[in-house]
Formats: sequence, structure tokens, C-alpha cells
Amino acid sequence: MLARSVTMLLLRHGQSEWNAVGRWQGTADSPLDELGRRQARQMAELLAATELRFTNVWASDLERASQTASIIGEILGLDGVTTAPMLREAHAGEWEGLTADEIDRDWPGHLEQHLRPPTFEPFESVVERALVGLRAIAAASNGSDGIALVIAHSGLVRAIRRHLGADDARIPNLGGTWLTIHPMGPDSSTGDPLDTRGIVVGDLFDPAGIAITGVDIHGEDPGQQADQPDADRQPQ
Repeated sequence: MLARSVTMLLLRHGQSEWNAVGRWQGTADSPLDELGRRQARQMAELLAATELRFTNVWASDLERASQTASIIGEILGLDGVTTAPMLREAHAGEWEGLTADEIDRDWPGHLEQHLRPPTFEPFESVVERALVGLRAIAAASNGSDGIALVIAHSGLVRAIRRHLGADDARIPNLGGTWLTIHPMGPDSSTGDPLDTRGIVVGDLFDPAGIAITGVDIHGEDPGQQADQPDADRQPQ
């Protein structure tokens, strides 16, 4: 049980090789490209210039996230990266490795109607494992007097924000959101893995001054709920 509140900065990874060519990734393991590595270094320098104090760094175990975390953590002087498979991007099923044009060709209208193929990981599954992972990070960070830095994926970040009642929005490379997890009483558990009590979503984090991405096309998110009007979607 948490003894005190834990603040997290939950960010999307830098641009990957598949991001650059517009391929949906899901749980496929595409590494960062050169722009993505540069984005991570720029983010680390931006954070180092603030008064924010980060005490540890966590990441999805997919390479694009763990590489981003490793670059940022090294520059910030943090001790290693702890990986968390529960923070992986939503599995995209048959769409993994496809471009938006290929998806439109083989699944006409799915992207426009916000539909997903049967093998796409359900929205509730993404949220459930993400919340379990974030609560575990909060528990492990409980003795630290600072902010937990967490690197994950756009679709996962958007799913969490939606589930917590925040506005949906496009998450660019190195963009993200603030979260705070508060202590709960010993008799507070409902047994519901989607229970959000004690978790508060904060402002979006805007990576001002950092190149957002090398492409600007439709991309992946966990589906289930409609995007905000005019919110661009990009590959994760």
C-alpha cells in the first residue's frame, strides 16, 4: 500500500523506424531511428534544464520505448531502466506492419469509423494491464522523493487518459501526460482491475521545441472511443 502520493510523467517514445515509414507497430519491436534518438536526447536536455527532479525511469519492454528511456535516463543521471511488459502498446493483430493505405485497401472504412479487426487487443485489456503496471511502478517508487519517469506508447497513453475521463488528444513523439497515484485505505480495493480511484490524470505534456515526427499520417490507437474532432493520429 502506498504511504504517500507518487507523481509520474508518462511519455511516448521517440520516432521508430516503422514510425518513419508509417507502419502500424502494436507489439512489433521496431527500434528508434536517428531522429528518434535525437528526440530522446533533446527531451533529456529539456528536462535537465527544469527544476523537475526524477528519481527513476521505467519503460515498456519494446525497444522503441526502452531505448528512449535509456537515452533520457543516462543524460539525467538515473540508475538504469526498469522494463514493464504491461506498458506495451496494444497488440494490433493483422494490422501490425501495415500502412494506413494498406489497411484502407483491405479493411475499407475501418479507420474512418474507428473500427478494429477481431485480433486487435481490446481497449479494456490495454487499460487493465496499464493500470496494474502503473500501480506497480507507484508502489516501487513509494520511497523516492521525486517524479517517476515512464516511457510507453501513444495508444496506451491515450487509452489511460480516456479511461480516466480526460480529453482525447494526439500524443506526439515525446509527448505525454502527468499522472498522480494517491494512497488508498487498506479496505479500499473493489477487486475491479479497471478501478481508477486514487489515480488522477493531469495536464498533457507538450514537447515544445522538439521535432515531433518525420511523418504525418493516420496511425494506431486502441480504438473503442472516437478521437477528438481534428485530432491527428500517428503510428506508435
